Amino acid sequence: MPVTKLGLPLGLLLLLYLSVVVSTSLDNSCWRLGDFNSPALEQDGDIVIGGLFPLHYIAPEPDHTYSELPQHQECSGFDFRAFRWIQTMVFAIEEINNNSVLLPGVTLGYRILDSCDHVHTSLRSALSLVNGSSSQTQVTTAGSSKCFSTAPVPAVIGLASSSPTRAVAQTFGPFGIPLISYFATCTCLTDKKEYPSFLRTVPSDVFQVQGLVQLVSHFGWRWVGTVGTDDDYSHYGIQAFTEQLNRRGGCIAFHHTIPKAYSQAKIHSIVNNLESSTARVIIAFATEGQLLDLLVEVARRNLTRWQWVASEAWVTAKLLTVPELHSVLAGTLGFAFKGTTIPGLAEFLLSVKPSPRPEYVFTNMFWEELFGCRLGYENKGDSELAQCTGSEDLMDIKNSYTDVSRVRISYNVYKAVYAIAHALHQLLQCDSGAQSSYHKFCNAESKFSPWQLLHYLKKVNFTNQFKEKVYFDKNGEPVPLYDIINWQRDGQGAIQFQMVGSYDGSAPQGQQLKIDMGSIQWAGGQTEVPSSLCTPSCPPGTRQATRPGQPICCFDCLPCAEGEISNISGATECIACPQYYWPNKERVSCLAGIEEFLSYHDIMGIILICLSLFGVAVATVITVIFFIFRSTPIVKANNSEMSFLLLLSLKLCFLCSLVFVGRPSPWTCRTRQAAFGVSFVLCISCILVKTIVVLLAFRSTMPGSSSLKLFSPPQQRAFIFCCTTGQVILCACWLALAPPYPYKNTSYQGGKIVLECKDVWPLGFYMVLGYIGLLSCMCFALAFLGRKLPDTFNEAKLITFSMLIFFAVWISFIPAYNSSPGKYTVAVEIFAILASTFGLLFCIFVPKCYIILLRPDLNTKKAMTGKMTK
Repeated sequence: MPVTKLGLPLGLLLLLYLSVVVSTSLDNSCWRLGDFNSPALEQDGDIVIGGLFPLHYIAPEPDHTYSELPQHQECSGFDFRAFRWIQTMVFAIEEINNNSVLLPGVTLGYRILDSCDHVHTSLRSALSLVNGSSSQTQVTTAGSSKCFSTAPVPAVIGLASSSPTRAVAQTFGPFGIPLISYFATCTCLTDKKEYPSFLRTVPSDVFQVQGLVQLVSHFGWRWVGTVGTDDDYSHYGIQAFTEQLNRRGGCIAFHHTIPKAYSQAKIHSIVNNLESSTARVIIAFATEGQLLDLLVEVARRNLTRWQWVASEAWVTAKLLTVPELHSVLAGTLGFAFKGTTIPGLAEFLLSVKPSPRPEYVFTNMFWEELFGCRLGYENKGDSELAQCTGSEDLMDIKNSYTDVSRVRISYNVYKAVYAIAHALHQLLQCDSGAQSSYHKFCNAESKFSPWQLLHYLKKVNFTNQFKEKVYFDKNGEPVPLYDIINWQRDGQGAIQFQMVGSYDGSAPQGQQLKIDMGSIQWAGGQTEVPSSLCTPSCPPGTRQATRPGQPICCFDCLPCAEGEISNISGATECIACPQYYWPNKERVSCLAGIEEFLSYHDIMGIILICLSLFGVAVATVITVIFFIFRSTPIVKANNSEMSFLLLLSLKLCFLCSLVFVGRPSPWTCRTRQAAFGVSFVLCISCILVKTIVVLLAFRSTMPGSSSLKLFSPPQQRAFIFCCTTGQVILCACWLALAPPYPYKNTSYQGGKIVLECKDVWPLGFYMVLGYIGLLSCMCFALAFLGRKLPDTFNEAKLITFSMLIFFAVWISFIPAYNSSPGKYTVAVEIFAILASTFGLLFCIFVPKCYIILLRPDLNTKKAMTGKMTK
C-alpha cells in the first residue's frame, strides 16, 4: 500500500531526534527533548509493545514552517476495522499476561498510536512510540526493579499500508527496532538490505499476485482491466500482476488510477473508459475507502456486467457491502488472508466501554462515531450531536467491528503479538519446564536491546492454538496462505463473504489453487463463468495470428496451411501431419493419405489395357495373314523376315505398356523403362533395315550394282542386333548405377499420395528416349530419300508417313509427360507408347493387308513392278 521516500529535511531532523533519545546523561537518566502530544491507548508493563494502526484514514496535509515545533493535527474518517485490530492487540496481550506458561512473571504493556494511514503521520507516531510514554517527563532506568529493555518500546506492531510502512521500516532499520506488519503486503518490503528489521505476519503481494494470475487463468480470462491508486501497493502489485499475466498469454486491456483527492471529472472519465472497453473482468488493487467513489458512480449508471476481482485490501470490507452496491459487487471474487475464529475475542470487543481517562481516548472516539453522539468528556462545542450516556449496547450494532465470525487482519495482529511474546520468552531465558507455576520465572536481570529481540524474532517457530505454524523465512515472510472469497447474497439480500476455495503458495506447482466451482455466484446473476476475451479462442482447424500493433490477446483466426492441423481451441501454431498423412476437411485431425496409382481397376487403366491387348491382337492377326500369304509377291517384296520381326517387336511394344499399370514395385520400376526402350529400339531397327533394303533394292536394279548383296539377311540381323544391344547396354548401366525406385509423392494436394517410380537420374530416361529418337531420325531421313523411287508399291512412302506420326506423338509426349499430375503421368507415357505403336502398325501393315485380302489382283509380280496393263 502507499509510500514516499524520506527525503525532506524534517526526516533528517526526526532521525537525529530519535538518536539522542537512547543516549544517557551523566546522572544516568534519559531525557526527552519534546512531545508530539499524540493521543494513545496505553497500558504500563515490564515490557511495552508499540502499535501503529490506521484508526483514521484521512490525514491532514502537513504544514511545516520549520520555525516552531510541529503540533498534533487531528485526522478524520474513522475506521471501525482498525479499532477492532487495536482491541485484538490488547486482547492478545492480556491473554499472554494471564498465561502462566508464556513469559511467566513478566507483564506485557502496550502503547498504541494512530498512524492515520499516511506517511508523515505514521513517522510522527512511530518516533513518538520509540521516545517513550507521553505521560512521563522522565524515565529513570535505575529505579525500576524490572526494566528488561534498554528502549522504551523494543518492538512495534504496524502498519496497515505499504507506503507508511516503508517510511517507518526505513527509519527503524539502522537502530534494529523490529517492525512487524499485519497488513503491508508490498513486495518491495522484502528487501532486507533496505528494511533489515522488518517482518510481517501477512504474505507478500508476490504470492497474492501469483494466486490472482492462476485464478484468472483458471477461468480463461485473458483480457482483463486493472484499477489501482497512486501508491506502492497498487504500483508494485499491478506491475507484478501484469508481468506474470503476460507470461501466461494474458493481456491488460486498460489500467486506471483513482486519484487520491476526489475528482468527479476524473471518476467520470474512468467509468466512461470502463464502459467502452471490451474487457469484462476488472482487478482492483486498492482499499475500500479509495474504491468507494468509483463504485458509487458505477452503481449510479447501473453497470453490472463486470466481474470484479478483489485484492486482499478490500475483499472483506464491510464498507462496500451497502445495499446501493449490491448490484455491482455481488459475485466479486478475491483473495483474503487465512481467517479463523479467536475464542473470547467477540466477548472482549463487546465489553468495551468509554471512560474519561486519557488512555481511553480511542475508545471514546469509537463510541462517538459508532452511536453518532457526544460523550461530553471534552468540550468540543458541538451542539448538533446528542449526548451519549455511555451505556449504549454494542450488541445492537452489526458492522465490521462486531463481525468476528472469521477474522483475518485481526488474526495477523494476534499472531504478531504472540510472535513477539515467544521471541521474548527465548530471549529472557524463561523457564517453562517447572512443575508448579509458582516456580516458573524469566531472567529478571536480563537487559536486552531491540536488535537482540529482532534476532530471536527471526528464529521464532511455534504452533499456535489453531494448529498453524508461525515462523518467518529469511525475508521475514510468513507461510503464504489465502482463502478465496466470493461475495454472495443471502436470503435477506445482504452480502456474505463465502469461502469458495484456497491458495497455498508453499504447495507444489499445480496444487496451490483449489476452487469449488459449484459454490460460486457470478456477477450479474450469470449461471456460467463470465467470458473476458479480446478475441474468442480460435476454433480447431485454425491458428491465432496477432494483429500488428495490438496486444497478443487480440488476433485473427487463420485456417491451417495445407498439411497442418490444430485440434485444440486457441492454438497459436498448427501442427504438421506425419508423413503420408493429410488433414481432413476441417483440418482438426490427420487422416492416412489416399494412395493413388494407375490401377488395373481404374477405368483409365482398363481402357489402356484393352487398347494394349487389342494392339497385340491386331498384330497377331496381321502376323497370321502374312504367314498364310508369305509366298505372295507383296510379302516377299517387303522382306518377310523383317516383317515378322517387326510385328514381333510391335507386339512387345504393346505388351510393355502393361508393366506401367499397377502398384509400383522395385521390379516394375526397373522393368518398365527398360522394356519400353529395348522394344522400341528393336522396332525402329527393323523399320530402319526395311528402309535400307528398299533403297538398296532400287540401286541393285542398276547395271553393275552389288549393294544388295552387301546387306544380305545375315548383315541385316547383325545390324538389328547391334542397334538393340546398344540400347540394352545403356539401360543396363542406367539400372545398375541409378535405378528408379517406388516413391510416395506427397507434394500433391487433396490428401493424395501418388505412388510412382522416381528417377534418381532423369537423364538416363532421356538418353534412352534420345537413342530411340536418333534411330527414328535416321529411318525417317532414309525413307524420305526413297519416297519417290519408281515402284508401284513403294514401302518407303509408308515408312515416311509412319515416322511422321511417330515423331508427332513423341514430341507432344515430352511436355504432356512433364505437366501431367499423379497417375496421369504414367497414363500419358502409356498413351504415347500405344499411339506410336498403332501408328507404325497401321501405316506399314494395313495397306499391305488391304491388298492381300481385298485386292488380290494387285498382289502379283506384274502389278508390283508396274507392268500390268490397265
